[in-house]
Amino acid sequence: MESTSVTLTVPGNDLMSELVGEQDALLRRVEGAFPGSAIHVRGNAITIDGEHAPTVQLVFAEVVALLQKGLAVDERTLDRAIDMIRADERPSEVLTTEILRTSRGKPVRARSAGQKRYVEAVTGGIITFAVGPAGTGKSWLAVAMAVRALQAGQVDRIVLTRPLVEAGERVGFLPGDLMAKVDPYLRPLYDALFDMVDAETAQRLLDRGQVEVAPLAFMRGRTLNNSFVILDEAQNTTPEQMKMFLTRVGFGSRVVVTGDVSQVDVPGGRSGLDGLERTLAGIDGLSFVRLGARDVVRHRIVQDIVEAYDREARPREAGSQEAGARETGDRP
Repeated sequence: MESTSVTLTVPGNDLMSELVGEQDALLRRVEGAFPGSAIHVRGNAITIDGEHAPTVQLVFAEVVALLQKGLAVDERTLDRAIDMIRADERPSEVLTTEILRTSRGKPVRARSAGQKRYVEAVTGGIITFAVGPAGTGKSWLAVAMAVRALQAGQVDRIVLTRPLVEAGERVGFLPGDLMAKVDPYLRPLYDALFDMVDAETAQRLLDRGQVEVAPLAFMRGRTLNNSFVILDEAQNTTPEQMKMFLTRVGFGSRVVVTGDVSQVDVPGGRSGLDGLERTLAGIDGLSFVRLGARDVVRHRIVQDIVEAYDREARPREAGSQEAGARETGDRP
């Protein structure tokens, strides 16, 4: 590829200082992401030389757009922006999608294209399934969307539930009343709630019944009207439990089901989430959103771990499908 030279003019000295970072740290990070690129700054002009010059120019243009929309750009955000541009996505459209502001004034935003699709699916649908590995923000974003809906008066209450299945370890007898017993299982949902609202507000919502936290078994026989219902860790439901839960949906309600089919702990391995997309395909108001390694928003090493497991799983899945095809072909 031929070497190219392009120039980008940045509007304003204040944006330039944020764009290049302290001691030009962000500028050097962009150079490191695109080997062979040379970046020169003079006044408000950035000149880029090298075969990747047009892409680097787009990176800087997108970061300028993020800064103009009030988003602080650090090294982590810059890395995510670079990954998006390489995937032909626009960070200025994805990373600025604000869901709500926490009690501390911190904005809650989608942080990947997959998460943006997830938020849009929940906003426009009745039942949304979010399926993906750990660290993709499935539960956290679901709680954020639920709190937003409650604050906007779109629903009367939030219902948080999950199956009580131990993750490969037997914890034995737990003391206390019902809530004390189920609290360890539901703690991730509590944590997400306390991220969105302060402790006093969260306790008030719980006391008033505007936020209800319950094991999945307690959903049987109920009809949930005007509620935002979140079923977490859905891979640990049985098919019978999943059917029971989905038929609880009443008028004016919205449902989010989250799960990771690679972490099935349900006894017997019969997950109510596995294969469900085929069963429910074509139903209006119901959608599946698949999240992957590129949507992981934890430490970078988590994304690398997820990708490593995915690479190892692909040959096994291909072999399993091939064996199934041979078995089908051998039948009379």
